[in-house]
Amino acid sequence: MSKELKASDKVTQKMTRDGAVLQNLNTGETSSISERPQEENYAAAPTAAAEKVIERIDTEITRHKSKKAAKKAYSKAQSKTQTSRLQFSAEERADPTLEKYIRKAEKKADKLDAARAAVPKKTRIVKERTFDEAAGKAKTRLAFEKTDKPPNGKLRHNPLSRPAREFGNTVHGKIHEVEGENVGVEAGHKTELVFEKAEGIAIRGVKRGIRSHKLKPYRAAAKAEQKAVKANADYLYQKALRDNPALAHSNPLSRFIQKQRIKRQYAKTVKTGKTVKKTAEKTAKAAKKTAQETKCAASFVVRHWKGCLIVLGIALVLYMLFGGLSSCSMFGGNTGGAVIASSYLSEDADILGAEAAYLAMEEELQNRLDNVGSEYPGYDEYRVTADEIEHDPYVLISILSAWHEGVFTLAEAQGTMEMLFEKQYILTVTEEVEVRYRTETRTGSYTVTDPETGETSTEYYEYEVTVAYNYYILNVDLENFNLSHVPVYIMGEETLSMYAVYMSTLGNRADLFPQSSYIPKYITNPPAKYEVPAAYLEDEHFARLIEEAEKYLYYPYVWGGSNPNTSFDCSGFVSYVLTNSGLYNTGRLGAQGLYNISTPVSTPRPGDLVFFTGTYDTPGVSHVGIYVGADEAGNPMMLHCGDPIQYSKLNTSYWQSHFYAYGRVL
Repeated sequence: MSKELKASDKVTQKMTRDGAVLQNLNTGETSSISERPQEENYAAAPTAAAEKVIERIDTEITRHKSKKAAKKAYSKAQSKTQTSRLQFSAEERADPTLEKYIRKAEKKADKLDAARAAVPKKTRIVKERTFDEAAGKAKTRLAFEKTDKPPNGKLRHNPLSRPAREFGNTVHGKIHEVEGENVGVEAGHKTELVFEKAEGIAIRGVKRGIRSHKLKPYRAAAKAEQKAVKANADYLYQKALRDNPALAHSNPLSRFIQKQRIKRQYAKTVKTGKTVKKTAEKTAKAAKKTAQETKCAASFVVRHWKGCLIVLGIALVLYMLFGGLSSCSMFGGNTGGAVIASSYLSEDADILGAEAAYLAMEEELQNRLDNVGSEYPGYDEYRVTADEIEHDPYVLISILSAWHEGVFTLAEAQGTMEMLFEKQYILTVTEEVEVRYRTETRTGSYTVTDPETGETSTEYYEYEVTVAYNYYILNVDLENFNLSHVPVYIMGEETLSMYAVYMSTLGNRADLFPQSSYIPKYITNPPAKYEVPAAYLEDEHFARLIEEAEKYLYYPYVWGGSNPNTSFDCSGFVSYVLTNSGLYNTGRLGAQGLYNISTPVSTPRPGDLVFFTGTYDTPGVSHVGIYVGADEAGNPMMLHCGDPIQYSKLNTSYWQSHFYAYGRVL
């Protein structure tokens, strides 16, 4: 076997970026003979610049498409929101109360038509599809259609403008780098900059003038559109007043609210692209529906803060109309007792329906008490002890309004009223068994024998015995917890604050429930103003106390309230004033607790506390106020959280009958 001849390998050594390598010249193979780590290539990829260019192009394309889509959407919206003429019937034209507004609406419509006609037009080719009934085929043909030019016209953004600006900035930057070395260059460059700036201002001014001139028809059309919408809304409002006379007799703020609602309804309907006829019909229908609802607008509040409250009340109503209101706070502790009033915004049908539903539940409860024997038959005696079944409608509606964050429907309020009813009226039925004794007459007998004949006979007689028996009693106890005491147990501070707002103004609806006891207390016969004699205020201690206490004059009584946000009850008011005057640190105490920390005094001085018992069903001290001295007639006075917070005379028969003691906090 012959041995195959093979040429010897020719290997050379050379240096590369990766170190020393051996290269076989015959095979071309290389092998590393160096331990040097391979260098990383930090040079930019050859395609990086191209990628940046492509990315920039993509960005410009996306921006262009976005602008085109926005312009298309604008044109579509414009075509939908164009206001048309209102159509008036002969009966409406003959109505003298509407004549003025019809004339104004038609005049504004004429101006709008003229302004639209002045807008530059462009012609475009569109496809029209028609159906040939004879041939039974659909045909498509091209047609010319004139449409408004977009507001931009030919004033389009030049895509080369930005690169040109960037190039110019770069050149100026390079010049600025070296200009410090040569005064002449610097001066020349600054002169160049001044001229360039002036030139830029002039060019921009000319462009703005040209663009403003080209956009003038569009501005005129937009302005005419607004005026036409306003004129149409004014007419629809006047028509609503005619069709709903109740609106005309409401207060100015109520009419303002109604007018704004009609305008909003009209604008909303126009934007949806519906016809003017349908717009008018829908607006009139909405006006009729809200005729009663507008009565819930804020009216003038009869408090010492009248002027401020009117302004704030209007602001609040506008905020509700245009932004919505979930909640509101009534009092700001650091604002000196500023009050923001709120109104019932639910529909009258829902408000009155809720009151009627609650009365129906109370009537049913009364029927149960009157007919307890039929419901629980078989008892020897029925003992019914019941508080009076009653509630104030303003308390109920204020609770419902606060609980449902301003607005409720009758259906929504039903469950809430059932919960309130269970908490207000506590019905307890218990069975009691007494062992009693009664005298019963019974008949006895004995045998008599005749001595002569020996015959026997039976004789009968009656006798009485005492017998024990069970006497079944049904005790029925009904406690009226007072609906006004319920909120503090079911509401957080924010909701309780809303409840206090509604109670402070009675929802600005004194017309809803004129039989309410709150009407004379808050509206028809509010607390009389009283000024503490200046001589008493010379006492710095008392002056500081009264300064704090008078911040909350006329705040409503809220059971459990203890701060300006929720308003106060009697002890909450006194505790808060004592602490926040900086004179004491009592914390939150009840009336009995305040009495316990006081030292009884027989001769009071201004700033002492006055305590009462029996003002409501509770053991111990039940009411507390601040003694403020005597008035000019010599009547002793107090400042207390009645309903509302007010000054009162202490020598009335009511307060004298419940007076307990004076006390001094040391």
